[in-house]
Amino acid sequence: MALKKSSKQFTQTAAFKQIMIRCSSFGKNENGYPQDVPKGHFVVYVGENRSRYIIPISWLTYHEFQNLLQRVEEEFGFNHDMGLTIPCDEEDFCSLISMFR
Repeated sequence: MALKKSSKQFTQTAAFKQIMIRCSSFGKNENGYPQDVPKGHFVVYVGENRSRYIIPISWLTYHEFQNLLQRVEEEFGFNHDMGLTIPCDEEDFCSLISMFR
């Protein structure tokens, strides 16, 4: 018997796919390849100064990172050209990602 995804999980999955589509279009050179972002990664901007971080796609599976992305959607939405901005203090973000490494 196959398990069905809840509507919340489906919504999160759709949101994550939208993030990846939006982020994959940033920073591409004339050949369509990212200039400094390795395959399997995407860029986020964090904190008041919008510090740039290159994040592995695999971090999308972490519940804590998913919570941050939900905050992004609530605060900024995904339909803008500012890049993916994470609304938290840079020190808190660094503390969080240190757990993933």
